[in-house]
Amino acid sequence: MSILIDESTRVLIQGITGRDGSFHAKQMQSYGTQVVGGVTPGKGGTKVDNIPVFDTVAEAVSTVNPTATCIFVPAPFAADAIIEAADANIPLIVTITEGIPVHDMLRVVTYLRSKGITLIGPNSPGIISPGKCKIGIMPGHIFKPGEIGVLSRSGTLTYEIVHHLTSNGMGQSTVIGIGGDPIIGLNFIKGLELFQNDPQTRAIVLIGEIGGTDEQEAARYIADHITKPVVAFVAGKTAPPGKRMGHAGAIISGTEGTATEKIRTFESHGIPVANEPEEIPKLLQRLL
Repeated sequence: MSILIDESTRVLIQGITGRDGSFHAKQMQSYGTQVVGGVTPGKGGTKVDNIPVFDTVAEAVSTVNPTATCIFVPAPFAADAIIEAADANIPLIVTITEGIPVHDMLRVVTYLRSKGITLIGPNSPGIISPGKCKIGIMPGHIFKPGEIGVLSRSGTLTYEIVHHLTSNGMGQSTVIGIGGDPIIGLNFIKGLELFQNDPQTRAIVLIGEIGGTDEQEAARYIADHITKPVVAFVAGKTAPPGKRMGHAGAIISGTEGTATEKIRTFESHGIPVANEPEEIPKLLQRLL
């Protein structure tokens, strides 16, 4: 079993005729994902690598029945693309686009919650259930089917930590890049809940970074609700206050957003924190 996606997931690509959309649509197909269609206004009736292209999401839904969509639409138009997918009642929306204005995302997240639709991202590398389905830009070859669930605010750190897991014989059930923007859809707490209820997942890796209080809230939720082993890593221990590092959400304001405070909160709730990414498999081995 996996969470949110599996081998039966039917994926639509919004922005499929662009450079990134067309490239990653082919990569998803090569991985085994069922990419059933794409959307680019004005390009309906054409094809990208034998994938049919539609002018609207509604037309794609009525024709190829997608159960998830992946958005590569440029930032100024991405919020409308998400809303269009939600209006077509696609239950899972994965948004790769970064740089979407915060006020746009406030409107989008509120609307999607009212409809009960799951949003991953924006500014996300996507989601993968190894051997079953990949939606987004993650490099599929480093993943291995298994029993470790991974939730991460960072893209490249996800890849590094998954590489260490795979190299140590620890496959993954599902890996989710929740996104590095200040306003996102699925967060740590929702992801933890899904993994807690997934029979395949035996343990969880949580990858955080500076900025905000999501990690502190996750630590408290883990202590109260999660019975499976959890290990954490927090990036940005040397980041100076007031300077954004990498993601739009990774900015320290006061003391709550610092890596030191996040690590302290995890450890005070009994959650082991790795000093370096390569330590995560060792911490998991002690708990499993």
